[in-house]
Amino acid sequence: MSSTARRGHPALVNGDGGYEREEEDEDEEGYGAEPEEEPRLKYQRLGGSVPAILSTDAAAAIAVTDRAVLLGTHDGTLHILDFQGNESKQIAAHTATINDISFEDREYIGSCSDDGTVVISNLFTDDKIKFEYHRPMKAIALDPDYSRNYKRFATGGLAGQVLVLTKKTWGGGYNKKVLREGEGPIHSMKWRADLLAWANDAGVKVHDMKTDRGIAFIERPKGIPRPEVLLPHLVWQDDTVLVIGWGTSVKIAAIRTESQGLNGMQRSISAPSSDKYVDIVGSFQTGYHISGIAPFGDLLVMLAYIPEEDDKDKKISTSAPLRQGTAQRPEIHLVSWKNDVVTTDALPIHGYEHYKAKDYTLAHAPFSGSSNAGGQWAAGDEPLYYIVSPKDIVVAKPRDTEDHIAWLLQHGWHEKALAAVEEGQGRTELLNEVGSRYLDHLIIERKYAEAAQLCPKILRGSPSAWERWVFHFAHLRQLFVLIPYIPIDNPQLSDTAYEVALVALTTNATFHELLLTTIKSWPPALYSASPVISAIEPQLSSSSMTDPLKEALAELYVINSQYEKALSLYAELLKPEVFEFIEKHNLHDAIHDKVVNLMILDSKRAIHLLIQHHDIIPPFEVVEQLLHTSKSCDKKYLLHQYLHALFETDIHAGKDYHDMQLELYADYEPRMLIPFLRTSQHYRLDKAYEIFSLRELVREQVFVLGRMGNAKEALSTIINKLEDIQEAVEFVTDQHDDELWEELIKQCLQKPEMVGMLLEHTVGNLDPLYIVNLVPDGLEIPKLRDRLVKIVTDYRTETSLRNGCNDILKTDCVNLLVKYYQEARRGVCMATMDEEAQGTTRADEGSSRIGERSSTSLRSLEIKSRTRCGARCCLCFDPLSIQDISIIVFYCCHAYHQSCLEGGLDSMKSTARDSDEDSEDDDGSPSAESKMRCVLCTTAAA
Repeated sequence: MSSTARRGHPALVNGDGGYEREEEDEDEEGYGAEPEEEPRLKYQRLGGSVPAILSTDAAAAIAVTDRAVLLGTHDGTLHILDFQGNESKQIAAHTATINDISFEDREYIGSCSDDGTVVISNLFTDDKIKFEYHRPMKAIALDPDYSRNYKRFATGGLAGQVLVLTKKTWGGGYNKKVLREGEGPIHSMKWRADLLAWANDAGVKVHDMKTDRGIAFIERPKGIPRPEVLLPHLVWQDDTVLVIGWGTSVKIAAIRTESQGLNGMQRSISAPSSDKYVDIVGSFQTGYHISGIAPFGDLLVMLAYIPEEDDKDKKISTSAPLRQGTAQRPEIHLVSWKNDVVTTDALPIHGYEHYKAKDYTLAHAPFSGSSNAGGQWAAGDEPLYYIVSPKDIVVAKPRDTEDHIAWLLQHGWHEKALAAVEEGQGRTELLNEVGSRYLDHLIIERKYAEAAQLCPKILRGSPSAWERWVFHFAHLRQLFVLIPYIPIDNPQLSDTAYEVALVALTTNATFHELLLTTIKSWPPALYSASPVISAIEPQLSSSSMTDPLKEALAELYVINSQYEKALSLYAELLKPEVFEFIEKHNLHDAIHDKVVNLMILDSKRAIHLLIQHHDIIPPFEVVEQLLHTSKSCDKKYLLHQYLHALFETDIHAGKDYHDMQLELYADYEPRMLIPFLRTSQHYRLDKAYEIFSLRELVREQVFVLGRMGNAKEALSTIINKLEDIQEAVEFVTDQHDDELWEELIKQCLQKPEMVGMLLEHTVGNLDPLYIVNLVPDGLEIPKLRDRLVKIVTDYRTETSLRNGCNDILKTDCVNLLVKYYQEARRGVCMATMDEEAQGTTRADEGSSRIGERSSTSLRSLEIKSRTRCGARCCLCFDPLSIQDISIIVFYCCHAYHQSCLEGGLDSMKSTARDSDEDSEDDDGSPSAESKMRCVLCTTAAA
């Protein structure tokens, strides 16, 4: 037999709904420990009229119907109670103690008493039937179909007879039948369906009322007290299972037919002719006296009476009564059919110290439907158990989900309680209660993070609950753990709650990162930024001002449309998005004092911004800020980048800083010096030369010397420092100064190795022979032979090229002269006046068709125009066709009268005489004065 430790007595709910505890603690030793397992039953003291009834009387018997609770007392009164204990009817049935009560499903109640009477009462009327037997009657059982089956019932008592009474069908009265007698008093009796079971001193018998045959006898357990001390208890679990509790023995008997049977099970004694028999399917012994027994699904509810300590090691006495005033609390044991104890509860019954085992009674309400061994029944279908003592009645019933949750909370298992509520096992209203208690528990335990994490699950969509806990966390100065879970919609809280949360994060530097994250994630419409800004601004000049707090303040400024203040903080924090921020909000006027920060952040983008808006931010502001900044940065390099970009954009914009720019170029980008020197006109030459001299930038020195007009020194610098003859030659060539050539040769003669180089690079500029003649005798020139050979070779190549070019030129001249001669031999067409007029008309007509002529005919027209002379003299403009006057026509197609031409030439003689006097042709021909020329062409040439 397995068992568990006994529990301390549970809290009882009194009739008014409040909880009460027994004040006596003297017997609590050993029961004070917290239970390890949850109980299956909960207990409530029956209130209503019961306390008043029991204050003047004592409970003796009880029966529970599906309509009412039937309570019999020692004075013989039958009280009809509702399930809250309120009395609805009182029946004066007997004059002595009522020993047993039985009911029929509809309206009839049977009771028996020590006064020797049996009374059948009506639940709804005052009708009742009394039967006199003159001996104490201990048990009664109404036929389950009492009203339809001739109002049959069975009863028994100290006379030892089992009587069955049936109403006569005619003449009135009842037929009485004795089922069994002579085996001692009848102590208990239960009727279910067609089966009647009773217990007497010999044991328990089961009788089939349908066939009127006994089907089983179960012997009384050995070694148990007399029935007067420990009464037997019978209960039908269903129509075929009878549970027997007697003394310390429990037996479960299954009623079967011949076709049924359980292999290996013990078969009890059965009548030979019966078609039914009983199998004992369960049997065990207990360590306590059984004061009542009832089914609980697949388990059994046992009302246990604990024997006195000094009797535990002794054989149970069958005669000596228990000493009063020292009894222990009765207990409810929930056990399986194998006596595996599921739970044990000690009951705080009023006056339990003075009661014996037989003073307690256990009754249960009839229940239907499928039962659950786990103790979970459908609403309204759970069984009720009534534990009756003379002065107290306690109702036990299976614990529901709310009880389970309450038990979990009582033992500090808040998380399990919350899970049970979330599973929907309990009322929705429980969530707030359980959640609040869980949160309170976590707060007491200072588990603030866990409490905050649970808030969304517990508080859900209640704005008031959320705000209450926001302020509570704020009071505890733990709001930072709750902020990540505060909802921003569904529900949306008041703006004050959000503002309180944000302000709380400004007080500690460790919260500033969370503050920034929260401001970025929360929609600005949830709160007013002004209270938060007011909380932060006093910290700007203090050591508590961190970068996250600055950025948070900048975000709040943006929300408040204070863009310039936000820009100052973004620039100070070197935020990359500051450039987009400037463009988005057109804050170019606000960056005057932020040049250095912008340059440090991103010099390329900053320079582009500054140059693009150099009319707003002039160069002198940029330069001054960069020169005088105390920030850790390479300010000279940043200044170089800015001035270089400014120069490439506008060469005159930064002219005041070109001297500075020379030095910056020299330090960071020397390759840009020459282009800068050639382009700019705004630097001082002496300053430039000083800079280049200090940094030994020779080519730049040469350029500046050239600009200064000191060409000889520049040339000397090239020769002596660069030793680059080619560059020296290029320099001299660019200067177009013959004296420099002499200076070049002079300085080169001082260095023999340069003479040869000079010979190589002056070809085409100087005569190499001239240089060779200047070389002193005995001067050793490296590689002179090779260089002379190269010079000669180059000269020969040049000469060959010139000869070839001359040959080509001569050939071209001959070809052109031949062409000229052929053209000159062609005749010239002389037209008359009529032909001229016709030609003019045709020309006008032809001019309208010029666009339609092909390009292949243009050449022929051109030739014709050149070989056709006009019909008039080019000097007198008279027609050429005048008799006796000679006509002279030139190759240029100009025609003259001879007399006109000679007259025109006379006017040219004086000029020709001045220009051609004493001149002759190469072949010794006379002067041009005697030649005939075209006046128009000659005049145009002159």
